[in-house]
Amino acid sequence: MIRIRSHSFTINRSLAVLTCFNERLKLCQRNVELSLSRPMNLTCYAHSINDGHKNKAFPLPELKDEVVGYIFGEKKATEVAHLVWKHVVREGDTVVDATCGNGYDTLAMLKLVADDSGRGRVYGMDIQADAIKNTSSFLGETLNPKEQELVKLFHICHSRMEDIVPLFAPVRLVSFNLGYLPGGDRSIITKSDTTLLALLSAKRILIPGGLISLVVYVGHPGGREELETVEAFASELTVYNWVCCKFQMLNRPLAPVLVFMFKR
Repeated sequence: MIRIRSHSFTINRSLAVLTCFNERLKLCQRNVELSLSRPMNLTCYAHSINDGHKNKAFPLPELKDEVVGYIFGEKKATEVAHLVWKHVVREGDTVVDATCGNGYDTLAMLKLVADDSGRGRVYGMDIQADAIKNTSSFLGETLNPKEQELVKLFHICHSRMEDIVPLFAPVRLVSFNLGYLPGGDRSIITKSDTTLLALLSAKRILIPGGLISLVVYVGHPGGREELETVEAFASELTVYNWVCCKFQMLNRPLAPVLVFMFKR
């Protein structure tokens, strides 16, 4: 079975998560610092915690293009999120799509974890039966039978993800697309209280080097409140174990907001 959901940076900490992903995979304890005290310069510098070395070469060329495109309104938040995932998730990993929607995020995750070993798994869930149906249908048309076996879909609330993800599974990514089902009933939306419970679950099951990724839609009733819940949760995470950042369009108040929480 299968299923779906669906210029300037505001950063919770001075260490931006983007370069941190790449540096963590190469050299431990790498972080990125984006200075927002002056008008933003599109050149990003990588800083080592240990030696303060400055490297003018952006370590993720593709990601730089996506980020610059997002800054100038040419790329969607989901496109940036997908490329960030690419530099975190490995073949054979376990990942969680907490809001399947129409299945596009589910498919993107599967492409990252699938390999010949068959160890990779995507656990998807959605509170709407239509979302599970849409995702299952979409993946059924897109994937071969072997790939479909790697996807497990559940018609449950995202707050119950620990009920379906096996204990001790090496979860590398938990993704949220918060809001309503695209093309569905807009009165059915994700809620702040259950999203907070889901974030707490994601925090417990995520392995070091893993990522909680959120695209938060705020243009509907309750959307802004849900964003505030996400921000409050991220702000309380210890700086020793987490790097958190937010991407937001300041002159487009209804644009979706990207939030990343990277576990060291």
